[in-house]
Amino acid sequence: MNEVAANPFAASLPAQARQTGGAVAQSDQQRAVAEVQAAMMIARMNPRDQIAAMDRILNACARPTLADSAVYTYSRGGTDVSGPSIRLAEAMAQAWGNMQFGIRELDQRNGESTVQAFAWDVETNTRREVTFQVPHIRYTRSGSKRLEDPRDIYEMVANQGSRRLRACILAVIPGDVTEAAVAQCETTMRTKADTSPEAVQKMLAAFEPFGVSKDQIEKRIQRRLDAIQPAQVVSLKKIYASLRDGMSHAGDWFESEHTDENQTETASRTDAVKDKMRAKKKTENVNTDTGEITYHNDEALRQVEHSVSVGDPVMN
Repeated sequence: MNEVAANPFAASLPAQARQTGGAVAQSDQQRAVAEVQAAMMIARMNPRDQIAAMDRILNACARPTLADSAVYTYSRGGTDVSGPSIRLAEAMAQAWGNMQFGIRELDQRNGESTVQAFAWDVETNTRREVTFQVPHIRYTRSGSKRLEDPRDIYEMVANQGSRRLRACILAVIPGDVTEAAVAQCETTMRTKADTSPEAVQKMLAAFEPFGVSKDQIEKRIQRRLDAIQPAQVVSLKKIYASLRDGMSHAGDWFESEHTDENQTETASRTDAVKDKMRAKKKTENVNTDTGEITYHNDEALRQVEHSVSVGDPVMN
């Protein structure tokens, strides 16, 4: 009398759910394949004109606004290493044409993000992608700090991803194209380097967020800022691009003011000790044959006179 009738559809629910989930996944996969095929078909119908693409790249590198941020420099093993920045890589990819590139955050869990950077030449079907982990931690010289703010996490992921994206784009675009673009950017910076007082003040304001002062910059270039040369402006712009992109730190390029003060204080103490040693050597001269001590300054004579006055015997 208390028996409950079984649901005749209960056994089929899990299978139906699996079929629905499989249908959605299959539909997404088919749509992704269709998008790839359409992109490759359009690229082959509109092939790249390499001469026109190279002209677009060189014309873009002739703009001072792009050239100023196109090349970065960082120090490694006592030598300066320079190369194209992410800004130049993106400009080249856009002008080269028939390319897809970007950054995807695949997963975020346990305090880290799984990110993928990719660059794909649709016309030649050349693809380069990198998958990496980004811990939600900011490392500083004073210690590490865990990131909790979503905006800080986003900026960390974007910063780390832009470096991998630059490497992916440069791996797809021919190397001689990249070399020509860098050379054009350096030519643009040299010919259009602004050494006016207004430009110098603007440069000082750009370095200020990184804790770099005017004195540190003048020590770096070994001259006053009002006498700066165009080549030195180009060098400082490369250093600024490196600091902005997180490729290096201010301490890699500029001497710390506190370090200079400590070195000066240490040098002063060392000089004082040396002066005392020299004064001591001048005070007395010992005859190694007779053991007789000869005094050469007034203080030593006063000591002898004092010893005589109190009755000490003096040998003639």
